[in-house]
Amino acid sequence: MRSYLILGMCVLFLIQYFLGLEWLQFVVVGLSLAAFISSAFKANLFPRWLGIFMMTAGLVIEWEKGTGVEGISDGIFLILPLLCLLTLAPLLSIPLRLGGYFESIAVLLRNLLHQPKRLYAGITGTLFLLAPILNLGSVRIIHEFLEEIKLPSLMSAKSYHVGFTTAILWSPYFGSVSLVLLYLNISYKDYIAYGIGLSLLSLLVGNILFAFWEKAHPLADELAPVIPLEKSHRNQLIKLVLFVIILMVSCLVIEILTHWSMIVIVCLVSILIPVVFGVVTKGWKQLIPPIIDFRDRTVPMLNNEIMLFMSAGMLAFALKGTSAANGVSSFLSQLAHQSFILFALAVMLIVLCITYIGIHQIAAVGALAMQLNAAELGMSNIGLALLLLLVWSISTALSPFSGLNLMVSRFSGISGVQTGLRANGLHLSIFALIGIVIISYIG
Repeated sequence: MRSYLILGMCVLFLIQYFLGLEWLQFVVVGLSLAAFISSAFKANLFPRWLGIFMMTAGLVIEWEKGTGVEGISDGIFLILPLLCLLTLAPLLSIPLRLGGYFESIAVLLRNLLHQPKRLYAGITGTLFLLAPILNLGSVRIIHEFLEEIKLPSLMSAKSYHVGFTTAILWSPYFGSVSLVLLYLNISYKDYIAYGIGLSLLSLLVGNILFAFWEKAHPLADELAPVIPLEKSHRNQLIKLVLFVIILMVSCLVIEILTHWSMIVIVCLVSILIPVVFGVVTKGWKQLIPPIIDFRDRTVPMLNNEIMLFMSAGMLAFALKGTSAANGVSSFLSQLAHQSFILFALAVMLIVLCITYIGIHQIAAVGALAMQLNAAELGMSNIGLALLLLLVWSISTALSPFSGLNLMVSRFSGISGVQTGLRANGLHLSIFALIGIVIISYIG
């Protein structure tokens, strides 16, 4: 029943986007609140109470602003595109699973086990391609491939973090990019080159630092022998790369032709890809089990995400225009006119402090994206988007409460603080400084 409630919310949101019916917006908001309440009973203890706290705070603040039911409806409706993206994007994994791509990835990684530096590059590169489509599921899949090998904890933590966080910077299938570009009114076609450039920089820095780390901590003797990579697997890997490229190009072309919101485009593409796969392969019977699994297992498991994302989005919307938010905005504006580097470091510190205690990036970065005006800061919208996404990426890697850190901590057997600060602190510090300098030139 909860699955139909959540999926109904997504379908009605997409219909409302194209029809623009005001009464339908209230219906969608009502469904989303019902989904939030039902998720509260199933969510884990921490996200449940944090979500209730943020949602309550957001509702109270918005009501105190005098906007009433309409303001609350607008605040919840603003975060609904992200919830739809979160719900529908897993449909993209169905063609990958049915197409046998994961088996080829496993063979590739095992083929690199005798060469730590290439294995690290293989893991981070694979996550660069898979994370935009599979989100945290990509980390779980890679770990399953390598679980029997028992890689050193720090190597696992380093490779998973560096590979996964690149997607936060460039993928339209990630809530970070879609949300920031939506709030700053930036088209994806204008942003993509900058986002991919920053992601590749992160990969480069991470791989160079690992080469130095591996030199001081030799791993070659601990790893397995070579497994030949057959031609069929090479072809599958090439198809995987082409699949990702086609997905991104399709989104860009649709955006250019229609000027629709990128989040809406991604949601529609996520629904259409399994259909196209069924048409091309004529494997409709193959699609039924994974679609049923998506409905019965994947969607109902979104309790924590619905609690955190919806409540954080409501809180971010409610904070806009308050005296506290205006004070922070004024302070940051003054810093920006004195020194861009000081401004960027202040933004980073604010977000890190907020996310380090467990509040989601949507609340912190979302509030800043809605409150800050790029022109008043003396920079472009693209520059501000890059900075906010850079901060989002770094805070995801550092916060012990982020989904990434909780998962990697469980896989590697070390604490969330160690996976963030100890394993990746140097990489994040160097990447942050280089990123800030580059963004300062972009403006």
